[in-house]
Amino acid sequence: MKRKIIVINEEKCNGCGICIDACHEGALQLVNGKAKLISDSYCDGLGACLPECPTGAITIVEREADEFNEELVKERMESIKGAQKEAHKPVFGGCPGMNVKTIEKKVAEPVMVNSDGPMESQLRQWPCQIKLVPVNAPYFNKANLLIAADCTAYAYANVHQEFMKNKITLIGCPKLDNIDYAEKLTEIIKRNEIKSVTVLRMEVPCCGGIVAAVKKALIDSGKMLPWSVFTITTDGNVLED
Repeated sequence: MKRKIIVINEEKCNGCGICIDACHEGALQLVNGKAKLISDSYCDGLGACLPECPTGAITIVEREADEFNEELVKERMESIKGAQKEAHKPVFGGCPGMNVKTIEKKVAEPVMVNSDGPMESQLRQWPCQIKLVPVNAPYFNKANLLIAADCTAYAYANVHQEFMKNKITLIGCPKLDNIDYAEKLTEIIKRNEIKSVTVLRMEVPCCGGIVAAVKKALIDSGKMLPWSVFTITTDGNVLED
């Protein structure tokens, strides 16, 4: 029969496994580092995996394909859940590093960089890369977002206590990442109840891309949230825009 079904461009696929977690029919699997549709019968053709793909490798086409079979899907999902529960792996078979989780932090007095003893990480979720984080992750609910250029954590030592604390942190480099941050951030803001956005950038010109992406995302989402921008100089000082 001819019906709508997904197709994966292997050249664009980076093997991140996000689409595998997004597919609730178990139709996708990583094979030799690439996402594969393992059976036409498992794909409902609705494309829940499309918006999660950071590289745009997945599209929907209309072609001859086996009919979607709900009974086969049910059997497959039961098999996957059982096997992976024993192995303590992610339910949908994606990369273990993509396993979404919230990191609980105990309430403690602020620790300054010049104090004795180790500092505690203030990262509250995983993953934290903009291009890898799922747009519908549960930790986005009522979150204060910190969207930071990844170099800021190395240029400014007190990033954890001063900026990351009590925020959901997303990091990226607009110069090196081949992705439109604005599109991804728009979906995150649009789909979730975000309370505020803080942008942390470096003083170098290319970092202006991360500010522009956040501004566009706020406009395109239709939600003008409270937002602020801080700039870290290469010698470790903080400037507020």
